[in-house]
Amino acid sequence: MLFNRTNVHQKLLRERSRKNDSVDMLAQVHRILAEDTAHEDRISTTLESIGTNEINAFDFDQLESGRIFHKDTIRKICIDYRLRFLDTHYFKGKIPQEAISEIKKLERDHDAPLTGFKIIAPSKMFVLHKTDDPLLFAPMGNDYYYLIHKWGKDLHPFRKLMMWPFKSFENLLFTILLSSAFATMLIPDGLFTRRQSFSQDIMVFFFMFKSIAAVVLFYGFSSGKNFNTAIWQSKFDKAQ
Repeated sequence: MLFNRTNVHQKLLRERSRKNDSVDMLAQVHRILAEDTAHEDRISTTLESIGTNEINAFDFDQLESGRIFHKDTIRKICIDYRLRFLDTHYFKGKIPQEAISEIKKLERDHDAPLTGFKIIAPSKMFVLHKTDDPLLFAPMGNDYYYLIHKWGKDLHPFRKLMMWPFKSFENLLFTILLSSAFATMLIPDGLFTRRQSFSQDIMVFFFMFKSIAAVVLFYGFSSGKNFNTAIWQSKFDKAQ
């Protein structure tokens, strides 16, 4: 015959095999998705937990040198820009999916789970204990940290200048003195007497200094504010 007869039994076996392959493929996809979800859930739990002193076992051959920062460098930037460097447990912002993906990639590349995550961000982005540019880090040991991911907007270009008065007591005192001198210059001559002498200018300056200092001290104490050097790693909202 020109055409072979159709073997129904063989057709049945072939169709069953094709369907089983599809079922196996679907099962494999479900298994991969379930493993990926479990992986992300574990990372989310780690990010929400209080940090430990564990050191992550990185494979140094796979690290980017541009992402490695010493604690002293982090401290200086936090003090200059009035930022905090705290465990992710205290971060009230949303950790983006891109950061989770970066953690998953690092864990696969280094064949080890990561722990002890920390974030650099302004104080308002943390849920702090009571009596704009987050950066996610993982500890490497010896006070070195590896930058995993950065998101959000960059800091205001004048933030360092605006936060300079709060860097230390000396900076604040200098700012008050400068503000007092400027305020004294704004007082027109002859406001208090017809002819204002130098000694009267000095008296006006001291009056301005005491007034501005009183306002600053009242605001500082009532709000529980502290200097940048004291808060960069503090988990407390008020000055301790």
